[in-house]
Amino acid sequence: MEQISQNEIPNIVVKDVNVIYNEGKSNEMRSLEEINLEIFPQEYVIIFGPSGCGKSTLLYSISGLQKPTSGAVMIDGEDISTYKKKKMAWFHRRKMGMVFQAFYLIGSLSILDNVCLPKTFDGVKISERKAKALELLERFNISNQSNKFPSELSGGQKQRVSIARALVNDPEIILADEPVGNLDSKSSHIVMSILKDLNEIDKKTIILVTHDPSHLEFGDKIVHMRDGRITKVEIVKKKKTSAESYIFKDGKVREDLVKEEYIPLDLRHLMRSFRGLTANQISNLLVPFKAQQIFSHLFFSMTNDQIERAIKKVEDFLYLKNEFEYFSKELDLSLEKGGAGWDKRTAERFALEVKQLTDQAKKISFTEKSKSAQELADYINAKLKLNLDEVKKNLLAGAIIDRLENRIGKDEFEKLMDISEKQHGLAFDRRMATKIAKELELLLLLRYSG
Repeated sequence: MEQISQNEIPNIVVKDVNVIYNEGKSNEMRSLEEINLEIFPQEYVIIFGPSGCGKSTLLYSISGLQKPTSGAVMIDGEDISTYKKKKMAWFHRRKMGMVFQAFYLIGSLSILDNVCLPKTFDGVKISERKAKALELLERFNISNQSNKFPSELSGGQKQRVSIARALVNDPEIILADEPVGNLDSKSSHIVMSILKDLNEIDKKTIILVTHDPSHLEFGDKIVHMRDGRITKVEIVKKKKTSAESYIFKDGKVREDLVKEEYIPLDLRHLMRSFRGLTANQISNLLVPFKAQQIFSHLFFSMTNDQIERAIKKVEDFLYLKNEFEYFSKELDLSLEKGGAGWDKRTAERFALEVKQLTDQAKKISFTEKSKSAQELADYINAKLKLNLDEVKKNLLAGAIIDRLENRIGKDEFEKLMDISEKQHGLAFDRRMATKIAKELELLLLLRYSG
């Protein structure tokens, strides 16, 4: 008889589950309807859908925090709705770890005591539970916060403490309910990286609730929900290869490079000043600046009249007033006839470079940043003739995705290009580092709102 591997038997089975509030009354509300789902050991399952679709209710049903109106949730073959209070308490401490958006740390306890708490109820010696808690805090790079209180920590630090607390009893299953909903992009990346490692390295079953499509790349199984029902279960046979962040190494942030969430001061002013305008209106306001930046980037010697006329032609091209062929001819046309007065070869070369820049900028997707980072790394490698091998090209893509995620600014990106190979850097000379940074910033400017 063929032996069935452990991963072929589901450790979680949700069968015909309904959750109805105020059943039979005029204000009856159906939160879950006929939910059927199987989850297997070591899977990374993402429950995905808009707010109010029932995904958190499903998660709480799996955890035993929400008792179904009908149907059953089976964990390792046992219907958890039949558990008495004592067995359910054991189940929550030992079998399943919960990570919430709101952290739920106890403000009067130190960070170390918060993490130790689940072990306290199991009668474990103080020295043993503190040793385990410190081990987890060290793993998540927050052991130096162990004697502080939750109010003294940032949101990202609190969530890492929450994860450490969920892991202190080494449960097989980790449930996470919108765990990065209140965090900035840097802290979000750290938390998502921790959950990824827990699944891939520690072999934990991860069930994540999210409404953010950028998180779908982490999942083996995507459960799509709407209006209290599962509309589709998507099995991911092969996860996409994604660009790895440059500033995150081994679950830690390179604090020498990134101190806080980066939003340029001029962009903050722009966001405040043009709050009432649409993205396209703001984009149009930026067109003259974009045209000047393109011209500065591709500058060569000519008269002031030729420069000013050429900038106007670039503006018209960016406003989509002119097609590419017409744009090239307009540069070649004499000043007397309304053109820029360039020679034909210069006009064609310049027009092609402008088109190459604008075409590449259009490809940048802020919903598929990892793919865009890889494409930009290929583009910059070819455009500037860097001749990078795959390892260094992946490092470049990692730095680019950090810039796309707004974790670092232009100066920090340029600094990454200039770091020595001993520090796992790309080791470009200062001139080339500046050139790469300028190329990327121009592409991002051109992509902004169109």
